[in-house]
Amino acid sequence: MNNGFSHCLQIFPTININRTAEYYERLGFRAVYYLDSIEPHVCLYRDSIEIILTQSRQDIFVPNRVSHGYGYDAYFIATEQQEIEHEFINLGVKIVRPLSTTDYNNNEFVFEDVDGRWIAVGNKIL
Repeated sequence: MNNGFSHCLQIFPTININRTAEYYERLGFRAVYYLDSIEPHVCLYRDSIEIILTQSRQDIFVPNRVSHGYGYDAYFIATEQQEIEHEFINLGVKIVRPLSTTDYNNNEFVFEDVDGRWIAVGNKIL
């Protein structure tokens, strides 16, 4: 029996939950809306990635790189980064760092979502 971690769920607070959900649906995520619950949210699913959108009480969303000087807001592990990057380019997604090998030996690209989050898609090169 494996007692280790198996998945990670990412929580994204957002100013406009419907706009953010629609953006991720364009990227191939399936959205399930729970807007009438005590804590309104939207679940987004694609492959083994799950994102929970929550309605922020703030007036603006501040990405990690702005708040802390650097860093991504999420990192999606993938084996076919080039295929995903091409898919996103064809969808008009803003690519802020094209596919390359980082100085910490990851093969990754970074896109910016509708709220300004930088999300890396990559994997460690072994």
